Amino acid sequence: MEGVGEGMERLLILAGSGEYPACIAAGARKAGVRHITMLALRGTTSRAAVRLADEHVWFGVGEIRAIYEWVAAHQFCGGMMAGQIKPLALFRTRFDDLARAWLSALPVKNAHTIFGKLTEELEHAGLRMLPASCFMDENIPSAGVLTRRGPDEREARDIEIGHKIAREIGHLDIGQTVLVKDGMVLAVEAFEGTNKAIVRGGRLGGRGAVVVKAAKQGHDMRFDIPVIGIKTIGALRKAGVSALSFQAGRIVILERAEVIAAADRLGIALAGVDSGLPTAPLRP
Repeated sequence: MEGVGEGMERLLILAGSGEYPACIAAGARKAGVRHITMLALRGTTSRAAVRLADEHVWFGVGEIRAIYEWVAAHQFCGGMMAGQIKPLALFRTRFDDLARAWLSALPVKNAHTIFGKLTEELEHAGLRMLPASCFMDENIPSAGVLTRRGPDEREARDIEIGHKIAREIGHLDIGQTVLVKDGMVLAVEAFEGTNKAIVRGGRLGGRGAVVVKAAKQGHDMRFDIPVIGIKTIGALRKAGVSALSFQAGRIVILERAEVIAAADRLGIALAGVDSGLPTAPLRP
C-alpha cells in the first residue's frame, strides 16, 4: 500500500490500557510517521497516551459497530492494536448488536479468535493492520541476559522445559506463560492473563520458580504479541519467581530500563532465548 513504511502519512493506533500505546506513538514519531490518530477506549486508554497523538476519538469498548463505521469512513496508511483490554471486559461490557453477532459466531473465544476477528473485519473496512511490534525497536530484546545475573544451572534446566511446554500449548491458543520449578509445571496461563497466572503458580510452588513467556510458531503479531512490563516484575516478586525467560525478538518489554532495574534489585534473572522462529517485524 502506498505510504506504508518509513515516512508514512497517517497511522491509527487502537489503544488499550498501559504504556504500550504511548510507546508505539513515540516510536512511530521517531520513525517519521507524520500524523497519528488514536482510537481511545473510554475507561481503558490513558489520557497521557492520548496526548501523544495528533488527534483522537473516544469509543466504548463494546461499540464495535460505531468503531467499524468510523474506521471505514477514514483513510489511514495503517493501523495498530496496542495495550490491554482486561479479559473480564468480555463479561461486563454492554456490547452492541454487531459485537454480539461476532462473538456468538466464534465457537472458541480467546485473545487469538476475538482480536483475530476484529482484525479481519477492520481490514475488510479498508484498514491495513500492522504488526504490533512495528516502531518498537528499543523495546524488543535480542538473545542474551538482560540483568546483572543470568539463570543458574537449576533455573536453566527449568527454562528449557518451560520453553518446550510453552511452544506446545501455544498451538492450543490458551495462553503464553508457563511456570516451572524443579521440572514440575506449576501453572499454565489461561483466561486470567499473565500476571495472575504467575501469582497462582507461585502459591503452589513457593519461591524459586521460573517463568517462560513465548508465542507459538506462526503467531499473528498484529495483535496479542507477548508483553512484559513493570507490573510483571511485581507479579514475579509476589510469587517468589527467580527467573523469567522469553523468546528473543518476539516479545515487547515496556518501560525496559525500569523493568531491568527492578529485576536487578530483586535478584531476578531476565534472559532471552533464540527460539529459531522469525523475529517480530520492526517496520511495516
